[in-house]
Amino acid sequence: MTSKNKRDFTNIVKNVIETDKFRKLKDEFRHGSTRYEHSLRVAKATYRCTKALKLDYKSATRAALLHDFYFDSDFADLSINKFRTHASIALKNAKSTYDLTKKEENIIASHMFPICLVSPKYIESWIVSTIDKVVAVYEGYRFNLSLIFSVWTIFLFNMITLQR
Repeated sequence: MTSKNKRDFTNIVKNVIETDKFRKLKDEFRHGSTRYEHSLRVAKATYRCTKALKLDYKSATRAALLHDFYFDSDFADLSINKFRTHASIALKNAKSTYDLTKKEENIIASHMFPICLVSPKYIESWIVSTIDKVVAVYEGYRFNLSLIFSVWTIFLFNMITLQR
């Protein structure tokens, strides 16, 4: 990223990453890293992609940062139900902490499509959903999970939920 883009990205995410509640994601681990690091990876990739495509990169980047804004303590168990419902929990947490646009709400709520029942309404929603899956595969592979295992896990979750 150029220094101008780095400043622009920082300005977009600054009011989110500076809150104590969001910083607590540094204690939430997934795919070999923290949910905080994962969210930043998704937000940075979303920023680059949506800006290059001349889309609403500000809303997309902000929502990408908040797409996994949930805590393991939000769930009674860590079952498959977490995969289906964490987007709605993330949206609830984000709405209670930040002002969101309708587009940002849809991006967060639909980022697990088709596992979740909320359909993406905007191109930015589709992009964040796709980037999140790509980053999850990257993290799974980077942190010593087999690349094939990572890809198949995401594929199987999507296929299982399509059968509902």
